[in-house]
Amino acid sequence: MKVNAPLTRRRALTVLAAAAGLPLAGVSRTAARAPELEWRGEALGGPARIVIRHPDRHRVQRIVEHCVGEIDRLEAVFSLYRPHSELTQLNAEGRLAAPSHDLRLVMAEARRFGALSGSAFDVTVQPLWQLYSRHFARHPADREGPAQRRVARAAGLADYRNIDCDNGRIALSRRGMAVTLNGIAQGYITDRIADLLRDAGMTGVLVDLGEIRALDAPGDAPWRIGIEDPRDRSRMIGTLPLQGAALATSGGYGMPFDPDGRFHHLFDPATGRSAGQCLSASAVAPYAMTADALATALAVAGPGRSHGLLTAFGGSHARLTLRDGTVVEDTL
Repeated sequence: MKVNAPLTRRRALTVLAAAAGLPLAGVSRTAARAPELEWRGEALGGPARIVIRHPDRHRVQRIVEHCVGEIDRLEAVFSLYRPHSELTQLNAEGRLAAPSHDLRLVMAEARRFGALSGSAFDVTVQPLWQLYSRHFARHPADREGPAQRRVARAAGLADYRNIDCDNGRIALSRRGMAVTLNGIAQGYITDRIADLLRDAGMTGVLVDLGEIRALDAPGDAPWRIGIEDPRDRSRMIGTLPLQGAALATSGGYGMPFDPDGRFHHLFDPATGRSAGQCLSASAVAPYAMTADALATALAVAGPGRSHGLLTAFGGSHARLTLRDGTVVEDTL
């Protein structure tokens, strides 16, 4: 049950086989007690897959078809690239009088994660992305980046506290503000699909929609998740076990603006510049939305704040690759 889609976004996580000769090499972990069925497609512009161990192929197919429909519905809420998505409308108009439950929930969580992270996670950095994207489209070889005055102006619009979620509406308090939910929406969708599968009685499940969440039955062995080396994407820098939890990785190499990767999409809202301490950051947490936001906060804040961020977010493990290649790990 495979549906292939173009790979349009860099990935940092790979599910590794724990034994050779499995039906779907590269996505399993133990000799299967039941067939492992896999769907491949796309979610929020990136490759997506769902792996389910279950003996009834037709039942799995029906459930996955429902999940694919749910992914499409949620993309119509969160996508920055669909012209009629709720998020696109919010950024264009500055307010939504009747946003969906999904958008209100994610926006409220974005504000909470912003507070927990001391602004290292801030969904209102979209004006910075727009500034850097326009600048490097015009000056691809520039080594200095946008002028400081322009950076300061865009950074001045970044403050998650200026998102008003009261009275059932969502409003951006300052003209020119814009929101990106790329550091949280994929996690939310991953959790939503995992919950649908759990409610349908599925276990032995891996949901990989940009972030990864595993649903496991008692006695299942952990999935082994390979962490891509941000300096050499042809190899893995290590693996992490995942069992009944979620894992996300964030790294500036996923969306560089310049050939050297000095300028990328992970912005420090305090400076308006791309975060520079880490090449990548991985986080394990109970839910994919939490792991998603936590990985972004870790990548922006750096290793000095990893333990505090793990504690604040309720994460269990952090793995950071620093600019010199040093790997720093922290576990609660």
